[in-house]
Amino acid sequence: MLTFAKILLVIFSVLLIITVLLQSGRNAGLSGAITGGAEQMMGRKARGLDAVLAKVTAGLAFGFIVLAVWVAWLVAHS
Repeated sequence: MLTFAKILLVIFSVLLIITVLLQSGRNAGLSGAITGGAEQMMGRKARGLDAVLAKVTAGLAFGFIVLAVWVAWLVAHS
């Protein structure tokens, strides 16, 4: 069971890395750092592929955290 959980954790981590790298950058350089907060306050939402990638990233991050806790519990109790 521990081996299976570790393999799932590796798969989730690789998928999480890929989805984060596929997302487009929100800000460009120093000007983006200055105006980026204003765009977020105005309620600019991601559209299309960015929205899908954001949801997939959130789901994978949640799954990664759950799997990491499960693997830690399995290691502690074995």
